Amino acid sequence: MKRSSHFLLAGALCATTLAAQAQDAGKALGGLLRQIAPGALTAPAQRAPATNDLIEMLSQSVDSIDEPKEIEIGRQLASVLLGSKPLARDAGLQRYVNRLGRWISLQSARPHLPWTFGVLDDPGFNAFAAPGGYIFVTQGLVERVDEAELAGILAHEITHVTEKHHLRALSAKARSGVLTQLLASQVRTSNAITGAISQQMLALGRDLYSSGLDQSDEFESDRQGVALAARAGFDPYGLPAVLQQLRTAAPDNPLFTLTLSTHPPAQQRLEQLEVAMGARLDAHSGKPSVPIARRLQQR
Repeated sequence: MKRSSHFLLAGALCATTLAAQAQDAGKALGGLLRQIAPGALTAPAQRAPATNDLIEMLSQSVDSIDEPKEIEIGRQLASVLLGSKPLARDAGLQRYVNRLGRWISLQSARPHLPWTFGVLDDPGFNAFAAPGGYIFVTQGLVERVDEAELAGILAHEITHVTEKHHLRALSAKARSGVLTQLLASQVRTSNAITGAISQQMLALGRDLYSSGLDQSDEFESDRQGVALAARAGFDPYGLPAVLQQLRTAAPDNPLFTLTLSTHPPAQQRLEQLEVAMGARLDAHSGKPSVPIARRLQQR
């Protein structure tokens, strides 16, 4: 088996600068959407429900959340992330990752979502997905993989979105009383954050991305991710190759610590994938490795 991951970023947002960071994050997300996903800023998206309504729905049932509300929840969670880590300033890299991600998403079960992909200016090895089609990878990750491996990672993250893994995890946390505990432990922040990221959504998002998803969700995204990558024309062994890289990473290496702590052991994921894949996808493997730097030079 070769190299993946879901790979998340937890934000350490200081209470004294939270409101300013939320506003900056909102601007960054808006700028990214205008640059690479202009359709995501249409009038219907701007008339999204209030955050309090979204929190109330999360506390009830995922079935009560229709697609526009799911997209708005994802937009707010993406702002939580961007409040912690800025976007990489390489416009060519942003366009490349968006084109790659969108092509793979077109082969998924939900091609109609307003998929938006971004690269974060962070040296760590992480990736992030939010409901509604928001997916981010770190620059440190992009620098350590080739195109097939990046495709496998994006396919894994896309599966998290299509299967609503984060949405269900948020709903479970909201219903379990975790939200009340999180809010009680935080310093009250300025009302200036309201309208960008609510205190409730911020608390839920930070908790989710620091604790990770259920192991069953990660295994499902691995299994479906390799098939999705193959369907998009990439070597399905790109994702196992990333897992091999994670398997050999030192647990105390700060670039990999968060990824390793929020996911099942890489060896266990490799073993599960080996059983799931068998030889069924071998016909799609063996393609030459394409360095991402070469792709960027061609554009």
